[in-house]
Amino acid sequence: MTSPRTIHDWQCRRRTVRLGERTWVMGILNVTPDSFSDGGEFIDRQRAVERALEMAAQGADIIDIGGESTRPGAEPVSEQEEIRRTCPVIREVRARSRDILLSIDTTKAAVAREALEAGADIINDISALEADPAMVEVATQSGAGVILMHRKGTPRTMQENPSYADVVEEVSSHLERRIAFAEQRGISRDHIVIDPGIGFGKTVEHNIALLHDLPALHRHHCPLLIGASRKSFIGRITGRTRPEDRLPGSLGAAAWSMMHGAHILRVHDVIDTCDLCRMLDTFTMGEV
Repeated sequence: MTSPRTIHDWQCRRRTVRLGERTWVMGILNVTPDSFSDGGEFIDRQRAVERALEMAAQGADIIDIGGESTRPGAEPVSEQEEIRRTCPVIREVRARSRDILLSIDTTKAAVAREALEAGADIINDISALEADPAMVEVATQSGAGVILMHRKGTPRTMQENPSYADVVEEVSSHLERRIAFAEQRGISRDHIVIDPGIGFGKTVEHNIALLHDLPALHRHHCPLLIGASRKSFIGRITGRTRPEDRLPGSLGAAAWSMMHGAHILRVHDVIDTCDLCRMLDTFTMGEV
């Protein structure tokens, strides 16, 4: 059984993009020394820019650029360091491509503001606007698209015995509250995408429950983003200890998410995921 994917016009600054007619792919670009899968690989600015353009050429619709690791146990970095890592990359990618959508993966308003000035279109805030009170103003003034994610705790503490009475209901209710918070402060719903935060303060069982019941999140009438790529729960299920060996498992999670209404997939392996999306979207729509 599949869940129908709803159509949404997502407002991202001066652009309107239609989500739901096909699956969108967000390519991950970590310009950090310590991310769980590719830490240090793209810390060099030029390599990062080339990787962003490569993912766009492979079919990525959005490039999500982050300068602070959010892996379990990660230590925070200063906003100045995050700006130093991300904004030159955003500026150069934007100079070389006007079409690709660029997202800044940050919880800090100052970082988001600088990234938007450098050419970003979207704020991907894993705290759902909770970590920095000034983030709401940055979002409203810029008209950026906003991704609101559920997490329990911070990256430093989130995997220390997370517990829920009902993970699906608690995550869904939290997202509902954060959507209401955003709307009350001037961010209209057509700017918002939601993310249940797979792996952020969840056990393997919690992640499976959330993916199994993705249709429960459609009640919020927002596009849905799923980021399961290479995460540890896939390793636990498949026995693959190295993140780079988790591509088949990641594609399995991506396919399930697509079939249950996900609009955007946040992934490391762009070309493989784009092929998957083209095939499943073709079967779903019945046309090439």
